[in-house]
Formats: sequence, C-alpha cells, structure tokens
Amino acid sequence: MPFYHKLGIVPEKRHIVSRQNNGKLYQEELVGTQGFAGLSSLVYHLHPPTGVKQKGKPYSVKPKIAIENGLNAMSFNGFDVKPEKDYLESRKTLFVNAAMHIGLAAPMQSTRYFYKNADADELLFVHKGSGEVHTMYGILSFKYGDYILIPRGTVYQIRFDDTDNKLLYVESFDPIFTPRRYRNDFGQLLEHSPFCERDIKRPENLQTNDEKGEFEIFIKKKGMMFPYVYIHHPFDVAGWDGYHYPYTFSIFNFEPITGRVHMPPPVHQTFESRDFVICSFVPRLYDYHPLAVPAPYHHSNIDSDELLYYVDGDFMSRNNIKAGQITLHPGGIPHGPHPGAIERSIGQKETKELAVMIDPFNAVNITEEAMKIEVDGYYKSWLTE
Repeated sequence: MPFYHKLGIVPEKRHIVSRQNNGKLYQEELVGTQGFAGLSSLVYHLHPPTGVKQKGKPYSVKPKIAIENGLNAMSFNGFDVKPEKDYLESRKTLFVNAAMHIGLAAPMQSTRYFYKNADADELLFVHKGSGEVHTMYGILSFKYGDYILIPRGTVYQIRFDDTDNKLLYVESFDPIFTPRRYRNDFGQLLEHSPFCERDIKRPENLQTNDEKGEFEIFIKKKGMMFPYVYIHHPFDVAGWDGYHYPYTFSIFNFEPITGRVHMPPPVHQTFESRDFVICSFVPRLYDYHPLAVPAPYHHSNIDSDELLYYVDGDFMSRNNIKAGQITLHPGGIPHGPHPGAIERSIGQKETKELAVMIDPFNAVNITEEAMKIEVDGYYKSWLTE
C-alpha cells in the first residue's frame, strides 16, 4: 500500500484556481482506481491531457492458449526466452487466468514511445539489468532484485543502461497491495512486517516537459493495443500529490521471518491482490529446533497453483534448477522436495536461495509461448532410481 507523496507545485486546496506563471490555468487531472473509492492522485498538467492528434489501427496482443485446464507439474527455462530489441515485443505472456497474466521479457533497447496499461497493475521483477522508469510522477531508478510496481493507467517509458535485461512481470486486473496483515487501520506497515516504508522507493526528480509535437502512446486495453498520438508531451506535470504512483522495492530489503520449525510460505508474502499472492524467498537462517527439518514438507495446493521463479543461489528443495527457471505445481495434486532434498537439509544452518513465488487462487492456462521453453518430463522428477 503506497503512502501519501507529493512532488512539485501543488495548490493549497483541491479543485481551486491555480495559475501558471503565464497566467494559464493548470489542468487538473484525478488519476484514480476502483471508481472514486480506490487509490488516487491529483495531477497538475500544463496542458489538457486530452489532446489526441490521431489514432492508429488497434491490434490484438491476446495470448494464445496451448493448455487449458491442465493438471501437470511443469517447468520452463525462462532464460530461453528470445531477446527482442523492442520492449513491448519482448514481453512473452506464459500463464493466464481471469485475474492475471504472468510473463517474461528480455528487452534490448529502451523505449522511445510511451506505454500505458489501462487494464492492469504491472509488477516487474528485475532479474538482470538496470535503468530508469520515467513517468509523469517523476523518475524511478531500478537495478537487479527490484520489484517495480506500476499502477494501472500510468504512462511510462523504460530506459535501460545496457542490452542484457531480463524481467519477470505480472499484470493484475485488480490492484496490487502490500499484505493487509502487515498494515494497521491507517495503512502503516507494522513492526512485525518484513519490510517498512523506508524500503519503498518513491518517484523523484519530477521533470516538467512543456513540448508540443507528436507523442506516440501505446495503450493496452482488453487484450488490444491501441496506438495513439498526443499533441502534448504526457509528462507535462508541474506537480501532483496522492497515493496512486509507481514505486520500487528491492527483494534484498525483505527481512525473512524464521522459526524453530519450518515456517509456511505466507511468511514470505510480499504483495497481494484479490486472487493471488506474491512471495519473496531470500537468504535466511534455517529453523533452529534441534530436530528441525528445514526442507518444506509435501503439500497439496488444493485452492491455488504455485509458480516459482528461481533467481539465484541453490534452492534447497529442488534438484537441477537453473537461474531463470520456472516451476508450475498445479492445485489438486501434491508436490514437495525432490528426492534427497529432505535428508540433505537436516543440520544445515542457512540458505542463500533467491526466488519469487506467485500463487494464483484460480488455475492458470498455459500459452504457446510457454510451451516453447518447456523442460520436458519435469513431472517425473520426483521418481527415484
């Protein structure tokens, strides 16, 4: 849950006369979600944000489904996703349901155009690369290990420092928040939360662009991409305040919760939405009961799928897992540590693993793009010799 933030020139009260130095009124825009009941920010433009010069022909970006209603443990080599120069073309959606899309991207170039997802909050996890996200709210720098939360309706450009970039992304059709159980009635993160407001990086360096010309914005809505050309620069904002803005949070600032015996996955929870949760597995001490079994017990995800994206380190419950690999354990059948993992975990003091887990509460369908990078026969990997 973001907290109140303000940058630039903001009038003393909302919805009152406020003029620029040239005497023209600032153009006020309320950017909000869930009608007028969700998070919002008031933004003050130099020019009306409505000046459309022309529209291009919309085109479909709907993922093509290869497996619908499957029940098969699967794995995918994420680093096999082909790099693409263009940011939008590089985004390969792998798993979908009615609440979310999950995919990987390996973009090689920064965007010259602007992009807005009008359907979904976007959560990007930076596995490789660094750079900046430019928005009308200001600039966010990012690097390896950062989550970048871009709320729906945010126009942005993403600028990379180099060509080798690898991103995991989630598009959520409901807002993404920090876990409710870690917040008090006023939205403040509590003392037992594994992170706090100091760890959340907000936009900085607000740049007011007073430019007229042709500014191409690709707007995603209902599985379609709509090319628009606006007459004024979309980042012509002199000031803003509110709760609706992009931010970053580093996985390395997640402070793990440990116990005497094995703690269940909810202790790793970092984000939530109505129909899924996202967890961060980070380096941590193992359980300290003298007879503790650090490896997770076998379990059945009856009410959710489990997608685990392996980032770095040696993931103790899995054999032969590489960085960038994704495992899918569907709801309805049990899964657990690979053969030998339980025994070799006993007596160990710590783990260096780094991973992102996504638990959709409704089963995901698997796309054709996912099948291109499937690891054959993963469902048999629990068999012993």
